[in-house]
Amino acid sequence: MTTIAAPANHAETQESWVPMIAIALGQMIMSFNVASLPVALSGMVKSFNVPPTTVATGIVAYSMLVAGFVMLGAKLVQRFGAARVFRVAVIVFCAGQALMTFSPTATLMITAQAAIGAAASVIVPALVALIAENYSGRQQATAVGALGSARALAGVLAFVIGGVLGTFIGWRPAFGILIAVSAIVFLLSFRLKTTDGRPDVKIDMVGVVLAAAAIILISFGFNNLNRWGLGIATAHAPFNLLGLSPAPIFIVVGIVLGQAFLMWTHRRQEAGKTPLLALDVIDSPKERAAVYALFVVVALEAALNFTVPLYIQIVQGQSPIATAVAMMPFNLTVFFTAMLVVRLYSTLTPQRIGIYGFILCTLGLLWLAFVVRNDWSAVPVLFGLVTFGIGQGALVTLLFNVLVTASPKELAGDVGSLRGTTQNLAAAVGTAVAGALAVGLLTTIMLGNIAAAPKLTPELQAQVDLDSINFISNDRLQTVLAGTSASPAQVAEAVRVNTESRLRALKIALLILAGLAMLAIIPASRLPNYIPGEIPDPSQGTGRKT
Repeated sequence: MTTIAAPANHAETQESWVPMIAIALGQMIMSFNVASLPVALSGMVKSFNVPPTTVATGIVAYSMLVAGFVMLGAKLVQRFGAARVFRVAVIVFCAGQALMTFSPTATLMITAQAAIGAAASVIVPALVALIAENYSGRQQATAVGALGSARALAGVLAFVIGGVLGTFIGWRPAFGILIAVSAIVFLLSFRLKTTDGRPDVKIDMVGVVLAAAAIILISFGFNNLNRWGLGIATAHAPFNLLGLSPAPIFIVVGIVLGQAFLMWTHRRQEAGKTPLLALDVIDSPKERAAVYALFVVVALEAALNFTVPLYIQIVQGQSPIATAVAMMPFNLTVFFTAMLVVRLYSTLTPQRIGIYGFILCTLGLLWLAFVVRNDWSAVPVLFGLVTFGIGQGALVTLLFNVLVTASPKELAGDVGSLRGTTQNLAAAVGTAVAGALAVGLLTTIMLGNIAAAPKLTPELQAQVDLDSINFISNDRLQTVLAGTSASPAQVAEAVRVNTESRLRALKIALLILAGLAMLAIIPASRLPNYIPGEIPDPSQGTGRKT
């Protein structure tokens, strides 16, 4: 590996940190929005009278739009200038939050999240480009770390503010706050350095269509695995192919289109034309390993962020503030780890930090699977959440830094779009898989327990729709059974089955997530193994053409 000397600290010009406030707040409004959705889960279920998985569709819609169009957003940033494009995107984001705050139906809520995701697809690459334009040297490294910390801090604030407001006022004010904060970001954006952009940058529309179609199909397929069927199509599927569910078909077609996008991009780059994504940012095995590892850790975080609020609010029937209290140790751990892990870069290589991070994630999820009970405030459960938080916080910051430092400054927008695509596709897939996995396990376990319960007679089962089993509270179950011929003893038995089935489904889901975290140690072992103090030369030793 070839290295270059680090620039002397005394030669650096110290820039004002005011522009970084706008950049950090730009990150925070996006992260706050996503983190607030699980906290508002029970409130939206009641407001819109829909199952929890429908609310999860809002999360998926946001992530799907970001992942699908963030590469287009990066090119818009390059062509028209990061600051200008950033301002326009913040205005669209603010309008989307207004629709979100006052949406009367779940359909409009999902539409609002799609609009917010479209705006975020531009904000994500703009943030990286703005850091590159406004800061250099040690300040730039600090700014990159601050961006990761801003994401974690927004998660903490979303759970605290969303939990308090959701419990005492309602879920809508939490999103209303983002309207005001977006306006502040817009005003602060005029302190950013403004560049003219590069009119010579051409937008590859074929690449846009291929990338967006691939990501949307993959996300949509995963999000509907439970509703449409994992294999055989259910009655809810919009169509079937010889009885096969369209969900796995969407996923396979999406993967094929993703490969077609890479092939098309290679051809376009070899022809000397501007590609939608500069493949230099993923051409080296170490960069690809960073992308794979980033995908897994964000997917695991999304799965946990959906599963825990689902259990606390729907299974236990507790308030949003209870969710905030239960998740606070995890979110605080992620926040502080994201800030402090940079101190380890001078003593531990990215490879070692990556491996240790996924080991901690695995141990945390395994521990949770064995100790989780109906009380999420128990010390053993908090220990598991903190352990996972340490691994997750260290990994997200580390992997972003690996991608940034491995690419030249002029590719900052492409690094931002790659990061945005990876993180948001992972968030969509992680949330969708968590929902499908939990509901699928619940259905299997529930049907088995019902069959083994003599009190729940076939006559009673015929009065309840067992074709669409989902997570419901015991109070809701008792309300449903009140409309049947169930006796008090049968109601008590049904509540017992519901309680046991939900807990077992959660435990098995956590075990499966722990297995995925363990598998991610493989790409982590391929991360750069820099000697402390080295700075990789992005033009040599990485397999790039110069």
